[in-house]
Amino acid sequence: MKIDSRTVDNIIKILNEEIVPAEGCTEPIAIAYVAAKARDLLAKTPSSVKIYASGNIIKNVKSVVVPNSGGMVGIKVAATMGIIAGKVSKGLMVISGVNETDMKEVRKFLDDCPIEVIHEKTDIKLYIRIELKYKNENVLVEVKHLHTNITRINKNGEELVNRPCNDADFNSPLTDRKILSIELIYNLAKSINLDLIKPLFKKIIKLNSNIAEEGLKESYGVNIGSCILKNIDQGIYGNDRRNRCASYAAAGSDARMSGCPLPVMTTSGSGNQGMTASLPVIKYCQMRGFSEEQTIRALFFSHLSTIHIKTNVGRLSAYCGAMCAAAGASGALAFLIGGNFQTVASAIINTLGNISGVICDGAKASCAMKIATGIYTAFDAATLACYHKVLCGGDGIVGTDVEETIKNIGELAQTGMQTTDEVILEIMTK
Repeated sequence: MKIDSRTVDNIIKILNEEIVPAEGCTEPIAIAYVAAKARDLLAKTPSSVKIYASGNIIKNVKSVVVPNSGGMVGIKVAATMGIIAGKVSKGLMVISGVNETDMKEVRKFLDDCPIEVIHEKTDIKLYIRIELKYKNENVLVEVKHLHTNITRINKNGEELVNRPCNDADFNSPLTDRKILSIELIYNLAKSINLDLIKPLFKKIIKLNSNIAEEGLKESYGVNIGSCILKNIDQGIYGNDRRNRCASYAAAGSDARMSGCPLPVMTTSGSGNQGMTASLPVIKYCQMRGFSEEQTIRALFFSHLSTIHIKTNVGRLSAYCGAMCAAAGASGALAFLIGGNFQTVASAIINTLGNISGVICDGAKASCAMKIATGIYTAFDAATLACYHKVLCGGDGIVGTDVEETIKNIGELAQTGMQTTDEVILEIMTK
């Protein structure tokens, strides 16, 4: 496959758009970001706050700890932290500088200021609108589709920003994803100039490994990551790579879902996806003694494949995004042990054919367990592929090849699971 320089340039743009640092779960952080932007425009502390959020935003903020909050959860907490101490210029690191002095103000604001949360009935999965008032002044800031994609700003009745955004295509502000295919990603992983991608992926290795190590050392959530590791050392599992890689990835999520303030490199808007796409590959490469170049090329494959699959699924969905990343990681494992394109594609097909029923019921401690499940499946799927075993096209949702399978997953997530999403939200909020 001949790959021209323009294609490579677009691939680098996609990576830089989709892989960004964030502190904390990206949905409460997005709320903090919008609130901080509205506060900056109002230029004073508001006397009332209204927060309009889509069902998927509500679902993903309800149970996850907001970093630097002292263990607090919820939409009101995230918004207030953005209002009191958020720094918009930091993007998804907006509340990374919040300290205990700030939190005293946050708690007082929560006690004193009326804050209303409204479920915005919209087909847009990622939607936030925050309205702040102070006396006769008011500000409105709206985000659609992407966590920091501001589409509307209104101050005192004047439209300062009203950016058209194609609601049928959440990627409209971004580089066109239609160029992506697993075959292109595979060939690029083999051939791309390492200097173009090394800085980004070295940052992924550093930040995501830091939070994984933190999750193994300290008590976070249900500690699935450290529990797996204990069973390797003391229990029935034995000292094997599969379990150590699952432990490493799950530990990062243990820490992150419990409010650990360490930043991670997100993928397709999610830290859990970023960790699932990276941490098992990093640990596997360490255990096998693969070189830095081999590690980075495998991470390139894993992350870009995750982006490709997740683009079809949508930014937020009832379909667990970590399963998209597990499929990318499975392909990367096959890639590392020298699998050809068909073997790598088969690993992805096997993964998607196995765990595509895993639902997203919000961000919380059990995300780490789902990530471990995804990593176990990734190893099993890659093992089967290396033995030239692949799920057959026409069996369930599996297509005739990897691209048709990915398209089928997208249809399942965006159309088939629409009602599932609504029922999950009803259960979580009743």
